[in-house]
Amino acid sequence: MNHKAFFIGIDTETTNSLIENDILDLSQSLVYDVGWQVVDRKGNVYEKKSFVVAEIFLDKSLMKNALFYDKMPMYWEDIKSGKRILTSFSKIRWEFLKDRKKYTPKAIFAHNAYFDYRALNNTLRYLTGSKYRFFFPYSCEIWDTLKMSRDVIAKTAGYTNFCQKYGYLTKHKTPQNRCTAEILWRYLSGDNDFIESHTGLEDVEIETEIFVHCLRQKKKMRKTLFNRKRV
Repeated sequence: MNHKAFFIGIDTETTNSLIENDILDLSQSLVYDVGWQVVDRKGNVYEKKSFVVAEIFLDKSLMKNALFYDKMPMYWEDIKSGKRILTSFSKIRWEFLKDRKKYTPKAIFAHNAYFDYRALNNTLRYLTGSKYRFFFPYSCEIWDTLKMSRDVIAKTAGYTNFCQKYGYLTKHKTPQNRCTAEILWRYLSGDNDFIESHTGLEDVEIETEIFVHCLRQKKKMRKTLFNRKRV
């Protein structure tokens, strides 16, 4: 399959630690939902996987700080129907490594990729007592579609007008166009009522569309999360 360039898009949902005044500490996030799909640069899908991390999801004390705890009943329905697979984190990582070996992707991509990168590492370290520390093999190139979007989409007049019209601006002294996956997809799809699912696989699906759109522009853009640096 080396004649075609493949990519793996990945997204996670997490539960988090609390710091002062009930503020969530996202630096300590642990993954309870992870989804990915293998695609080519045109967005054609070759594999699609959705997993629920048993060790985290079944731990009530950990899950009480999940960002989207209200979705728990939905997850149980999806697990019962087979839409998502409840299994151990080690088996999930084994499935990911199997897909990576099969398709030898040019890059792994995610929106705000450092969040997912750190959360997956946190989870691996938490569950193995730091015996294993990095979810992705060292040779993986990781691309951040947030960086790509800021360079390719956010600077266009069309997107600027869209953000100004609907108030999708940051609170900086000089407001900037927001580039969440939800807002970007509202712009690209023309559906300003779109609400992001905040479930792993479903979010990967819209992030893949954002990724493909950026590649199609054939413009110079930042992609890499970091240059082989491990954190």
